[in-house]
Amino acid sequence: MGKKKTVDMTSGNIARHLVRFALPLLFGNLFQQLYNTVDSWVVGNFVSNEAYSAVGTINPIVNLFVSFFTGLGTGCGVVVSQYFGAKREDKVSTAVHAGFFMIIALGIFMTVFGIAISPALLNFMKTPAEAFADADKYLKIYCVGLISLTVYNLCAAILRAVGDTKRPMTFLIVTAVVNIILDLLFVLKFGMGVEGVAWATVIAEFVSMVLVVITMMREKSAIKFIPGKLLSPDFSVMKRIAGIGVPAGIQMAITSFSNIFVHSYVNYFGIGMMSGYASYLKIEKFLQLPLQSMQLSVTTFVGQNIGAGNLERVRKGARAGYVMSIMISAVISATLWFTTPYISAFFNSDPVSVEYSTMMIRLIIPFFMVHILSCMLAGTLKGAGDSRNVMIIMLSSYVAFRQIYLYLMTNFVANTEVIVMVGIGAAWVVATILISIYYRRNSERIFLNAIPNR
Repeated sequence: MGKKKTVDMTSGNIARHLVRFALPLLFGNLFQQLYNTVDSWVVGNFVSNEAYSAVGTINPIVNLFVSFFTGLGTGCGVVVSQYFGAKREDKVSTAVHAGFFMIIALGIFMTVFGIAISPALLNFMKTPAEAFADADKYLKIYCVGLISLTVYNLCAAILRAVGDTKRPMTFLIVTAVVNIILDLLFVLKFGMGVEGVAWATVIAEFVSMVLVVITMMREKSAIKFIPGKLLSPDFSVMKRIAGIGVPAGIQMAITSFSNIFVHSYVNYFGIGMMSGYASYLKIEKFLQLPLQSMQLSVTTFVGQNIGAGNLERVRKGARAGYVMSIMISAVISATLWFTTPYISAFFNSDPVSVEYSTMMIRLIIPFFMVHILSCMLAGTLKGAGDSRNVMIIMLSSYVAFRQIYLYLMTNFVANTEVIVMVGIGAAWVVATILISIYYRRNSERIFLNAIPNR
């Protein structure tokens, strides 16, 4: 079954499998982050500080939509990886087409919905008048490309579920190059401003979707995409995908939505804090990339080995992923502690913006090292198909706790920049405590129940 492209993680050296899976994923995400970085660099240096703040402001809204579909893709990927580990090629194909059916239908709906509610979301975030028009333009154009982004994420999740991270990496590199060229062309040559950056992103995402769909249609293995099969989806498999993917998507989407509340607190301090926070978010994404890559590696590893019924190997894989994530993240965190002022200035050289973003990164790094454990445990549980309880824990921490904290602290203690930023880190700590307790008490039962056809 696709011997040259797929990777069976149910045997062989665990650390080698995790690293070989995570590295192409990391490089691909780095290139994806690179073109997002170029977006910010072009706007921050060649348009205006207000435009830079506007683009930064809509990031949580964009993530709100993207996160939900990424969660659905995760659900499909987990189901595919479990059937792949169990050597059920017929079920692998069924899961692929059920995932396509769901993602296309919901993608079309969310594209229209996102364009319609753009002004309302920006008003809800208390976006300043000087940044509102640019933010609205960018968000509406971005929503036009949502369907491309969601289809790509689904296909990439399916390829990764069978151990193939190299081709998704290649597509992201191509996308990054296209986006960078169009950014510079539309903004520097044609003077299109924020709209140019948005259209560059939409076109680049369309290119990545076309590349990955053609790849799936040409596949020789069970993950081959056959458009005709969309007419007769298996609703029982679709229900299983939804049972894993919808909770994961809801968790990620609502967490992103809760970040809109954070933005409303940040926006209170004005354009300087807004642009500093936009730079912070860009830098934090680089900090998160190795962790996210290893988390997805662990999820796929666990899914395949759950399918094979090898629970001891599942536990060893989870431990190996955590140890490697700690070591890598410690090095990156130490580097960022000293280099953040220079990286911030690259995005936006405004002194106030640089001061704010540097403060934020240095404040959040200690919390981030705790956050690593919750990510690894969440990835392990998702690989076993337990998205619902992970969702509950993460929403309790990232949404309920964080919003209660922000309201109480800013209204009854002190409404300061440091208080707002500590709320992000404190939520990570709460999530780590809760998911550690849950994992310790329930993981054995979850793993046993997840084995297919048990």
